[in-house]
Amino acid sequence: MTQDNGSEQRAHSRRNFIKAAGAGTAAAAFGAVSLSASAAANLKFDAEYDVVVCGGGGGGLPCALFSRWLGNRVAILEKAGSVGGTAAKAAFWYWVPNNEAMKRAGIADPKPDFLKYVARLSRPEQYDSSLPKLGLSDWEYEMCEAIYDSASPAAELLASKGALPYRHEAAVPDYWAELPEDKAPRGRVLFPKDGLPSMSDGGRVAIRTMSTAARRDGVEIRTGYRVQKVLLNSAGAVIGVEALTEEGTTFRARAKKAVVFATGGFTHDPELRKNFLHGAVYGGCAALTNEGDFVRISSALDVQLRNMNYSWMAPISLEKAIAKDGSLSGIFTPTGDSMIYVNKHGKRVVNEKLAYNEICATFSEWDGAKGEYPNLALISIWDQQAQDNCASDDYGSLIVPPGSNDRHVIRGNTLAELATAIRERLAKYKSAIGGMDLSDDFVDNLQATLKRFNGFAQAGKDADFHRGERVVEKLFNGSISKKANQKNETMWPISTKGPYYAALIVAGNLDTKGGPKTNSNGQVLDVGGKPIKGLYGIGNCVASASARAYWAGGGTLGPILAFAYRAANTAHTESAST
Repeated sequence: MTQDNGSEQRAHSRRNFIKAAGAGTAAAAFGAVSLSASAAANLKFDAEYDVVVCGGGGGGLPCALFSRWLGNRVAILEKAGSVGGTAAKAAFWYWVPNNEAMKRAGIADPKPDFLKYVARLSRPEQYDSSLPKLGLSDWEYEMCEAIYDSASPAAELLASKGALPYRHEAAVPDYWAELPEDKAPRGRVLFPKDGLPSMSDGGRVAIRTMSTAARRDGVEIRTGYRVQKVLLNSAGAVIGVEALTEEGTTFRARAKKAVVFATGGFTHDPELRKNFLHGAVYGGCAALTNEGDFVRISSALDVQLRNMNYSWMAPISLEKAIAKDGSLSGIFTPTGDSMIYVNKHGKRVVNEKLAYNEICATFSEWDGAKGEYPNLALISIWDQQAQDNCASDDYGSLIVPPGSNDRHVIRGNTLAELATAIRERLAKYKSAIGGMDLSDDFVDNLQATLKRFNGFAQAGKDADFHRGERVVEKLFNGSISKKANQKNETMWPISTKGPYYAALIVAGNLDTKGGPKTNSNGQVLDVGGKPIKGLYGIGNCVASASARAYWAGGGTLGPILAFAYRAANTAHTESAST
């Protein structure tokens, strides 16, 4: 289907709008405008609402719905040309403790045990089960309690209104199901009802159903509106926002009760990534519009920034990251049983089937003696058996079926040919990876590595990295062919004959998880710990109490729904500001 000229021009305008207002540009002029009483009274607004939600993704849409269902007049101002954001690309599992489906199935999920599980992973260096708040700060503990208390009511309300019907994925485990603190290791994951059996397309389903419900129920949705400023009255209360439209005009929206930011993290702002995140992070699979807008806007408001050094991480394809490929997905499922990851020396350095967030720590390991990141980029290597039996288009698999986008795949008929091709590919991206090249003994080391791995695969036990010993590693194994004598379903000997395949992988984000500190009702706090009247934040644009942890599949979206629900209910009680 071809576009008509008008829609083609609009699409071109939208691309230029996003590019022109790119990350960190002076032209974007983010910030806050404090108005005198007379200026506030005389300021001309283009539209007036009770609640203005900035961002129409996995946090903004449900928050707008919750607010609208309370009787408020609500608008969504979305920077992109369509709603959805990062959530539209996501599998959209959502992790909901003590959900109603668990209760119906007789699965107990007591609050004290839930809090121990999340505290143990969020702050392992401080965790103490004998302490009243388990070693968490007051703020972290309160935020985690809010997730337990409100994620399920939020999910049920969305389902009851037809905005997000779900099915219970009772068999899906938490990422640390074996920890003694996790008394409910399965049952917390919900998934959009009409999604595929593979659970890979939930984002498209969820955004479709929620946006349909929003339009049905009277939420005004404006796309191509990049919010740049918040407007405050003489008392310091937020009374509206100023946005730049894709046509280049200024749009001012009055918010009688509240402005809620749900604009995503700063994955696609290289300056913010470089200055806040640990190690080299090459971008990620967040929506390209996630450029840290709220960090820049809120910096004028004396807010407290928290958790800026952490992100929801996943390995990503180097080529697609450098190209800023909008289809980029995190490598959530490292498919292939006859597949390994090696570093530039041809040596395995990690359990390839670790959960995506955890495997990323390997990329930032530092060799103090040599002054380098030896694992800055890892190389996935697989054989024809894996290519024939483990290819997938889901969950960011590097092993893709014929006809798929395979720009990242490197090929060689022998290990020596493969090494030559890898060197050529590395040279192409030399300036992005610190001049990294394969060591002179790469092929010899790789041959020894394959021999050792193959012995482990035949025995069914990985003596180096314990691949396949935890339940979550089987969850992320992907499709394999059934083999009668396979002793470990995550491992199979790599062929001693080519052809061979490879891909370069680096650290990336689903999105960042730092920003202004809020309370458990989504109210943005100033440096004194007091709520800034009328200003709310939810999702990845504000600080997460998860710290370094990624508790389970859906451990981003379940909590986001909880805080969207709480923010909407609290904003509803705000008195109108003038």
